[in-house]
Amino acid sequence: MLKFEDIKRKPKECLALTGLTLKVFKLVLPALAQAFARRYAGKLTLAGAPRKRAHGAGRRSRLDSMEQKLLFILVYQKTYPLQVVLGRLFGMGQSAASQWIHRL
Repeated sequence: MLKFEDIKRKPKECLALTGLTLKVFKLVLPALAQAFARRYAGKLTLAGAPRKRAHGAGRRSRLDSMEQKLLFILVYQKTYPLQVVLGRLFGMGQSAASQWIHRL
C-alpha cells in the first residue's frame, strides 16, 4: 500500500508520483485541511444533512490523515490511473477510490 510515511523518506519518488517536492507538498497541506474541514464539517453527513449519530463511527478510512488524502488525489491527478489501480495502490476497492476522487 502506498503511504505518505514511506514517500516522505524518498524525495525523488514523491516528485515522480505527485509532481510536487516535499516542501511544496507540505505548503499545500494546510489549504487542503481547511477546505476539507469546511466542506465536511463533523456535524453534517457527506450529503450535507445533519448527523443522526456521532461523527467517527464505522470503519476507519484508508485515507485517515490529510497527508494520505493529499497523496491520493495528487497521484490521481498526476498519473491518472484507472480507479481499480488507484484503489489497489491505496488498499481500497474501485468504488471507494471513486468516492474519494469525487470527495477530494
